[in-house]
Amino acid sequence: MYDMLLRQCRLLERDGTISEVDIGIESGLISEIAPQLLRPAKITLDLQQRLVSPAFVESHIHLDSALTAGQPRWNQSGTLFEGIEIWGDRKQSLSLEDVKTRAIETLKQQALQGTLWVRSHADVSEASLTTLQALLEVREAVKDWITLQVVAFPQDGIYSNSTNEALLEKAIDMGADVVGGIPHYELTREDGVRSLHKIFDLAIQHDRLIDIHCDEIDDDQSRFLEVVVAQTIKTGLGDRVTASHTTAFGSYNNAYAVKLLGFLRRTQINFIANPLINITLQGRTDTYPKRRGVTRVKELWQQDVNVSFGHDCVQDPWYTLGTGSMLDVAHMGLHVCQMTGIDEMNACYDMITWNGAKTLNIADQYGVEIGKTANLIVLDASDRYDALRRRPVVNYVISRGKLLCRTEPPRSMWNGTI
Repeated sequence: MYDMLLRQCRLLERDGTISEVDIGIESGLISEIAPQLLRPAKITLDLQQRLVSPAFVESHIHLDSALTAGQPRWNQSGTLFEGIEIWGDRKQSLSLEDVKTRAIETLKQQALQGTLWVRSHADVSEASLTTLQALLEVREAVKDWITLQVVAFPQDGIYSNSTNEALLEKAIDMGADVVGGIPHYELTREDGVRSLHKIFDLAIQHDRLIDIHCDEIDDDQSRFLEVVVAQTIKTGLGDRVTASHTTAFGSYNNAYAVKLLGFLRRTQINFIANPLINITLQGRTDTYPKRRGVTRVKELWQQDVNVSFGHDCVQDPWYTLGTGSMLDVAHMGLHVCQMTGIDEMNACYDMITWNGAKTLNIADQYGVEIGKTANLIVLDASDRYDALRRRPVVNYVISRGKLLCRTEPPRSMWNGTI
C-alpha cells in the first residue's frame, strides 16, 4: 500500500515535456511513476490533470528583516541606502523571538505557495549576532517541512568596521551554510576587492558555499563581478559561487559586458536576479530614460549561465510589498527582462525551480523522480506558460512525502445576462 497516491497528474519533466502519469509515494520517497498505478493507498488525491511540479526554490531572501515594513519608519525615497539606514535603526531592537517569529511566519507564507527550499541572508554586522542565531534556530525548527540555508551576510561591509571581519568568522563557526559579502558597500574599491579575497579564503577554509551581494548599484564603474569571476577561476570553486543582484551589469557598456560574458564561460558561477526589488530600488537617481535595474538575465541565459530568481525582500525597509509567491517573482522577471518568447517564459519558470536548486547546490536531491524525496506541488495549470500567465493558487504542497497544506482555488460566478 502506498502512503500516498497521486492520480491523473500532468507531470512536468526537467526537459519541459509533460507526462500523464500516476505517482506513488512511500516512506517519504517517490516509489513509482507510471501511466496507471493499481495498488491501494492510505491517501489518494485525484488531481484531474493538474500540473505536478517540483516545489519552488527561493534563492535569495532576507528573513531577518521580513515583515518589518514601516518600523521604525517608512522608506520615503525608495532607495537601497535609505533602506540600509532604516534597518540599521530597526536592528537595534531585535530579539531572538522577534526574528524567529517573523521568519517562521514568512516561511509559512512561502510554503503555502509552494516553496520548500529557501536561502536566507542573516545580517552579521552586529556584535550580538542575533539575526544569525535566530535563523540557525529557525533552520532547525522547520527542517521537517522546509529546507533553509543561512548566509552569513555582513550587511555593513567586512572592513567598514574594525569588528566585522571577526563577526563574519564567528558566524561561520556558529554554523552558517554560506559565506556572504557586499563589496560595493565597502568604504573603498580596494576594501571591496580585499573583502572578496577574504570571502573566498573563508569558503575554502571552512568548506562553505559563497553568495555575494555584488554590484547592487546603478554605477557602471562598480565592477566587483570581474573580481568574483577571477577568484572563481583561480580557486576552481565553480558552481559553489553565486553572484546576487549584479544590477550594475545592466549599466555596463556593451564592449565591457561582452568581454565579461566571455570570462563567465570559463566558470560555472550562478547568478540570482531579484526582479521585484531590483526594478523598485534601482534607477532612482535617473530622470528619463530610467534604467530597469535588473542584471542581463536574458543574455546570461542565452550563454547557458545558471540564473535563478529570488524575492529578496518581503515587507521590509527595502520593499514594502511581497507575498512570498515565486510565481509573482517569475511573472515580473519575464516582463522586465523582456523574456516573452515561449522558450524564454519557460526558462523563467525554470529559474524558480531547477535553476534555483542548482544555485543552492541541491540539484542531486531535486525533482519528481523515482527514489527522490517527495517534495512537490500541484498547480491548477496545464503547463509552465499557463502557470506563469494565470499564477493560480498551489492546490497541494507535499513535503517529505506528507501533505503539508492545501488551498482551494477561488470560485467565480457570472451573474450577467450575456
